[in-house]
Amino acid sequence: MAEQTKRVYGLQFWLLCLSSFLFFSSFNMIIPELPDYLASLGGEEYKGLIIALFALTAGLSRPFSGKLADRIGRVPVMVVGGVVCVLAGFLYPLVASVGAFLLLRFVHGFSTGFTPTGKSAYVADLVPVERRGEAMGLLGLSGSLGMAAGPALGGLLASVYTADVMFYTSSAAAFLSVAVIWHMQETVERPQKFSLGLLRISRREVLEPRVLAPSLVMLLTSFSFGTILTIIPDFSTHLGIQNKGLFFTSFTLSSLAIRFLAGRASDKYGRVAVLRVSSALLTLAMLVIGLVATDTGLLLAGVLFGVATGMNSPTIYAWTIDLSHLEHRGRAMATMYIALEAGIGFGALGSGWLYGNQSSNFSLVFWASGVFSLLAFLYLVLVVRREKEV
Repeated sequence: MAEQTKRVYGLQFWLLCLSSFLFFSSFNMIIPELPDYLASLGGEEYKGLIIALFALTAGLSRPFSGKLADRIGRVPVMVVGGVVCVLAGFLYPLVASVGAFLLLRFVHGFSTGFTPTGKSAYVADLVPVERRGEAMGLLGLSGSLGMAAGPALGGLLASVYTADVMFYTSSAAAFLSVAVIWHMQETVERPQKFSLGLLRISRREVLEPRVLAPSLVMLLTSFSFGTILTIIPDFSTHLGIQNKGLFFTSFTLSSLAIRFLAGRASDKYGRVAVLRVSSALLTLAMLVIGLVATDTGLLLAGVLFGVATGMNSPTIYAWTIDLSHLEHRGRAMATMYIALEAGIGFGALGSGWLYGNQSSNFSLVFWASGVFSLLAFLYLVLVVRREKEV
């Protein structure tokens, strides 16, 4: 047992967690301030595209990152995503038009199309099946810490200094995330050298059929997350919250407390059992957010949302790995992440359209998003009666 613990939670694992913290801090740092930044460029009506374009590129790049992670290795794929974040942070202060801003958001999405795919596959290579949910919970915990620290720090930097300082700090965090993993030991036994031929993707390499069930659950539950990312900054302003990153900090901190426990619970009681609870809580959270009318109420609702998402993500990651084949683990994780980005993208577009910059539509937007997590709950209860084991 001691040897197993060392193998799972050795130096390589903790370096990966540190890099994950810095990476998620980087691109989440700027999210709460982007709607106002786009509005200052004259693109207020395009707020839904801030998240949607980012998610679109991430989704489109997943088949490539999954294949490359299986062929050239996990570490190079993680590095590519981090480098994109470094460059994006420096370029945001230079954009002077709505079109240039949206193009940069599209390019920035390559970061999450690559780095999380490599990280998840890397952890899966290190972790035995009986510790998988726990390890994914710890990796998610490090990312959540970044998601909590990033928006709060970004909001502070933008208000005390300028948005440009926030962007440069985001770039610096991404640079550090790359530096941490630069010399990490590769877990693919015989990695290939990169060649342009590896970028040719056949239809069978786009999706991994073994993991369609967890991917569908991810698609339905991530719709709410796309809504939160898009609408909460304006909703926070509507409720008189000056720092628009506080809600993100609230729900992320609450997810920290539950991720590790949820991962262990899924190892013990099963992935589906935990996901039934998390999807039900997510539905309740969206209902509550649509009802709140005070700043305190919103932050408390964020706690409930964080508990739901904290249970949901590591459990779906572990379930995906359970069902994946060792040689196609990168493709399996890419398939699940495609579903994640599709859910976030559709949630961002749909909520932005339904909101229409009308404060009277806030409740309708949140409740409509909750319908999708309700569908995930019904699917898990009525369709997924037992978990397949590979």
